Amino acid sequence: MSIKTEKEMSAYLFAHFVGEEENPDCEQIYFSVSTDGIVWKTLNGGKPVLTSEVGEKGVRDPYVLRGENGKFYIVATDLSIHHRHGDKDMWDKCQRSGSKNIVVWESDNLVDWSEARLTAVAKDNAGCAWAPEAVYDFEKEAYMVFWASKTADDDYKVQRMYRSYTKDFKVFSNPEIFIDGGSISNIDTTVTSYDGIYYRFTKNESKSSVNMMKSASLDGPWTDVHTYTLGDMTGYEGPTVYKMNGEKKWCLLLDYYSKGQGYKPFFTDDITKGTFTPAKDFDFDAKYRHGTVMPITKAEYTRLVDKYNSEI
Repeated sequence: MSIKTEKEMSAYLFAHFVGEEENPDCEQIYFSVSTDGIVWKTLNGGKPVLTSEVGEKGVRDPYVLRGENGKFYIVATDLSIHHRHGDKDMWDKCQRSGSKNIVVWESDNLVDWSEARLTAVAKDNAGCAWAPEAVYDFEKEAYMVFWASKTADDDYKVQRMYRSYTKDFKVFSNPEIFIDGGSISNIDTTVTSYDGIYYRFTKNESKSSVNMMKSASLDGPWTDVHTYTLGDMTGYEGPTVYKMNGEKKWCLLLDYYSKGQGYKPFFTDDITKGTFTPAKDFDFDAKYRHGTVMPITKAEYTRLVDKYNSEI
């Protein structure tokens, strides 16, 4: 399997969950596609394409990755809020006594996926492993998988971002701190790169806002992007960012969870400055929740549409 280049990309895949946990299907894996990155259609008749029967039997915050070996991987949070409804302390409990695992799928072609498998990544004394994502670290020749955890080390007071390395999404190194905000919780981190620089977007829980930092290495040092324009907006989480195919333009999607409105889009024509402005004419056909967008080829787009018998 050959690695695809940016020039080969002509469409987009959005892996996400939906709704407000009103039924078990909301917390599963949904695929939506777009040819322009703006108008989106949910495949499979608006039903999940992957359903977890492991762990909590619910998955949130899926991240889809094109691997360096040509395979595709999905990692997701092992969590069902729907099954916890009725418990007034459910959000506290799922951070203190939730799953230490992430859910992993893999595929050679985006349409034929392995069975879901649970993979332990968090510390033994962790209370959760939330919103996992991955980026390939060329310096270490391995994937850096990162997620948020509370641990017993501070009596589960603060969410910190941890990371672990893997070459196959089966065997992982021991977890270590990736982002430590001291007394401030950090969750929902995504990383993209351009022209040799990494750009990182992270939710600051105390402000309920998403910050932006940059670094020449995944090991840091990370510094603030001082011209970033969205840092004062509150009530957002679940950032995902993607470059528009064939353009020097990026889209940052933020989940407006505090208003229950799903994703809101923002554009910039210079990722190095992070001067984002609200995007117009976006069309989501459902309430997409925390997920990720990945560029795909025309052949991959056609394969997905054909597989799920969707009228596009």
